[in-house]
Amino acid sequence: MKKSTDIAAATDLSELLVAVTPEQVSEAIKSAGCSVTALEHNGVAHLHSASQGVGFQVLWGNAAAQQGQFIDFTMSCPLRVQGGVLPPGLIAEWHRNKRFARIVEHGEMIALEMDVIVAGGVSKGNLSMTFQLWTQMMGQFFLHLRNFAAQEADAVPAAEAAQAVAAEPRALEEADAA
Repeated sequence: MKKSTDIAAATDLSELLVAVTPEQVSEAIKSAGCSVTALEHNGVAHLHSASQGVGFQVLWGNAAAQQGQFIDFTMSCPLRVQGGVLPPGLIAEWHRNKRFARIVEHGEMIALEMDVIVAGGVSKGNLSMTFQLWTQMMGQFFLHLRNFAAQEADAVPAAEAAQAVAAEPRALEEADAA
């Protein structure tokens, strides 16, 4: 029994990816149900895809020993902020509730980003699941933006009502004093 387990473990280890090519990442994106476009620039494929109707890109990180391979990359979904100003607390609220993807501000742009590290070895299945997680994070991000905007809209009348209630006791005190 132990021998067959050792053989299965050895087989799994030999199939681990310790670096990835743009082609392998493209296949993982496709396995998550997204189409992908590869554009070459300076001999390196730049990958563009979309989920939830919004585009994202793969930004390559550290090069591996073999040319054309990378040991890490970042998935990035940049969005322009309408009016150039984010509602206060939007980013902090996301980071309080989510662990795998972060929001980064770049002037009038924000980007949802998620790092992927293959150094040390990951399976093809793990790489595919990472893209499934990414597409879920994108969906949750868009829902977060919509819900946060709705909460902000509801908070304005509530804040005005709170100010009105806060002003009433002073008015009553002034009336009692008169």
